[in-house]
Amino acid sequence: MTSRNSYHHGDLRQAVLAAALDVIAAEGPGALSLRDLARRAGVSHAAPAHHFKDRTGLLTAIAAQGYDLLAEALADAPELGERGVRYVRFAVDHPAHFTVMFQPELLRADDPALLAAKDRASAELRAGVTGLGSVPDARTAGIAAWSLAHGFATLLLTHNLDDPVGDRDPGDLFRSLTGSMFGADLPRTKTEQRNG
Repeated sequence: MTSRNSYHHGDLRQAVLAAALDVIAAEGPGALSLRDLARRAGVSHAAPAHHFKDRTGLLTAIAAQGYDLLAEALADAPELGERGVRYVRFAVDHPAHFTVMFQPELLRADDPALLAAKDRASAELRAGVTGLGSVPDARTAGIAAWSLAHGFATLLLTHNLDDPVGDRDPGDLFRSLTGSMFGADLPRTKTEQRNG
């Protein structure tokens, strides 16, 4: 069976997504073209449009997949600081997803799969804040925590932290930085409060 025939049995969508992620990681989302992706997958230029309709549909599918992966990465993290570490590691492990997820102008904002995936990821992010002790404004604390992790991840992916990070694990460095910044001033989790 040729590769062209195998795509007609359900592999085309994943093949196009994988090729798109490679292009985005190497050249950014602006370099994406359905025609080029079809060529890379060895199918007719119209085949990707069958699954994604257009470039915006493809980018929306990538973002939805990214939010699902982020929700999985954050699930069951023991506390807020570890969720931040996992957020940074997600960005490092999935740079193309991360790049697309936070560019709403590239996406169909009303796409049901995207909305559901964003809700799952947001719930996991919020769950880290609920584990904190007394926080006057949990929403603001959540925004601050997300901003810190997202900012670090973005600086990391845009190579602005290459020298300071060096060969250290970015997640471990993030953990160390947040510990240095907040130390004993960080609100303790409910588990930490129970354990003394």
